[in-house]
Amino acid sequence: MTAHVRWSGGGEARVTSIDAQAIVLRSTVPSPPGSRIEGTLVGEPAAKLRVKVHGSKKQPEGDFVLEGRPLDLPRERMARAEA
Repeated sequence: MTAHVRWSGGGEARVTSIDAQAIVLRSTVPSPPGSRIEGTLVGEPAAKLRVKVHGSKKQPEGDFVLEGRPLDLPRERMARAEA
């Protein structure tokens, strides 16, 4: 199962990989390098996810691969995003 994220500013993403130092998401919206993007992990209970973006690359399918570092991510939220 892949974790889904709903961005606060609109759009959504799915987590493709995550660990304590790096996260990769497939997103419907871009976010420039250096930015911080915030969203909510979909499901019960909802949980916040913040990412410091290191790279954003448009894909041929029209979505974006966002690479960055998770911010303020407690162990239980990381485990949920990995699930």
